[in-house]
Amino acid sequence: MSDKRLLIVDDEPDFGEFIRRVASDLGYEVRVTTNGLDFQKNYADFQPTLIILDMVIPDLDGNELLLWLLQQGYTSDLIITTGFNPDYARDAKTLAEFKGLHRVNVMVKPVTLAHLRAALGN
Repeated sequence: MSDKRLLIVDDEPDFGEFIRRVASDLGYEVRVTTNGLDFQKNYADFQPTLIILDMVIPDLDGNELLLWLLQQGYTSDLIITTGFNPDYARDAKTLAEFKGLHRVNVMVKPVTLAHLRAALGN
C-alpha cells in the first residue's frame, strides 16, 4: 500500500476524475467515490492519508460525513470542496479544526490545476 492514499467523495464524476489524474501523477494511490455511503465503505480498508470531501453529496452531506470521520478517529489531512456558498466549506473547516484536525484546506469550485497541485503537494 502506498504512503500517499487519497480518498475522494464528490458527486461530479468529471471532477473526481480530474482530481484522480492529477493526484496519480503526484504519486497518490487514489479511490474516487460519488456518495457518502460508498465513501464509508471504502474508508476502513483503504486507510487514506488525505481525503477530499465535497460538501454537497448524495446520502450524507459533507458535515455528516465529517462528523463520521472524526468518530472513526481520522487525523490526517482534509481538503473540503464546494461549488456552492464558500461559507459552507469554511464552516466545516472550523468544525474540523475545533474537533482536532490540524491540516484542513478549502477549495472552492471551479478549482484550477495549479491550486489542486498545490493543495495535494502540501
